[in-house]
Amino acid sequence: MQILKVAVVASVGLGMAACTDTGPKQGIGTVAGAVAGGVIGAQFGAGSGQLAATAAGAVIGSMIGSEIGRSLDERDREYAYNAQYRALEYNRSGQPSAWENPDTGRRGNVVPGPSYRINSADCRDYTHTIYIDGQPEVARGTACRQPDGTWRPVG
Repeated sequence: MQILKVAVVASVGLGMAACTDTGPKQGIGTVAGAVAGGVIGAQFGAGSGQLAATAAGAVIGSMIGSEIGRSLDERDREYAYNAQYRALEYNRSGQPSAWENPDTGRRGNVVPGPSYRINSADCRDYTHTIYIDGQPEVARGTACRQPDGTWRPVG
């Protein structure tokens, strides 16, 4: 099962990096974010549920990692991933999901847009703002919920 988890995380991260036309630093951020997100996701569930949580963590990690994750430490990323998942899964449109790491002072919020459907999948646009040394870094994207409950970026 451990090998399968590693394969899922690696394939999601590499797939996300391959789908972008960004430079090598952002590609590395995508893969690193996917790996960290997969590790966090692997802490939840059991059996196939744990595999789904690992995949969800990898996707969320790659969404953050590709844009701004390179400036965050592991604990910052964990707070950010959890807030992004909560926003996409549970929040009403426009309702922010905030996070803050008391150790680093880094903070952010995720604001989801309205839900809509693309090819029978529930999708949402989102804006994730992270403040690093007081400066905002903004990532915008669209994610769609997969049949297994994970969120996968679109585009």
